[in-house]
Amino acid sequence: MKAELISRTIHQNSSFSLECHSYKSFLKKWHYHPELELVIVLESTGTRFVGDSIEKFTPGEIVLLGRNLPHLWLNDKVYFAEDSDLWAKAHVVHFSENFAGSLFSIPELSGIRHMFERARRGIKFEGVDNDRIARKVEQMFALEGFDKVMQLLHVLNELSGYKHSKLLSSAGFVDSFKSKQNSKLIVVYEYIMNNFKQEITLDKVAELANMNSSAFSRYFKSIQKKTFTQFLNEVRIGYACKLLQEHHYNIAEVCFESGYNNISNFNRQFKTLKKMSPSAYVKMYAQLEYN
Repeated sequence: MKAELISRTIHQNSSFSLECHSYKSFLKKWHYHPELELVIVLESTGTRFVGDSIEKFTPGEIVLLGRNLPHLWLNDKVYFAEDSDLWAKAHVVHFSENFAGSLFSIPELSGIRHMFERARRGIKFEGVDNDRIARKVEQMFALEGFDKVMQLLHVLNELSGYKHSKLLSSAGFVDSFKSKQNSKLIVVYEYIMNNFKQEITLDKVAELANMNSSAFSRYFKSIQKKTFTQFLNEVRIGYACKLLQEHHYNIAEVCFESGYNNISNFNRQFKTLKKMSPSAYVKMYAQLEYN
């Protein structure tokens, strides 16, 4: 299975596009595009696929997708029934990372820039303020020119300050840890990316950071909010998800290609992170191939 590149045309006289999608079901295509995408689901339910993330979606959710991140909102089966009177509705904004040009270089908008980096893995915003964000996006349909751009910047600025948000796709799926700016850990991230298929010891990565193992463990957790072992497992399982999606290897082969040396540990780590077995994961993504 391969995600399809599709065009998200932004009109020549606009810096972004704003659309109200109202269909019997959302686009049934596993796809990606270079534009960022802000989605506010108004009506419908189903399963959201973002990178290697699989979650149920419901009305009211807000998601920001980074450039070239594969995604699909797949409605529940009831939406495809011939006698269904259900509708799938969402407000969707598409824009480039630099739609505001050099304005994003000013310190006051650093929060939005950082959010765009995090969005490479997809961000789901969770909180009581979602309704207010949805109303602000709704108001944009009646605005023009400068006012419309400023409203979008207000929305993005508010989202960048959300305390309750989570990343969807794993680091291993999109290699987003390359964007980390902490100088002590850059060499560690690069080493992990180049060597995660082999054994990686805590002593080795601590040495790369010029720290002892105990100090490195504390420092790494203070930055990542998770242990080094947890992070390494996320990278390996994210890569495993890529392989499982592409159907080039069976599950046993994916296990060893991803840096694990026994199936039982691979299955355990996969289920811990993805809340399902590798075989169930393959079955879920097989739904995307009916297009």
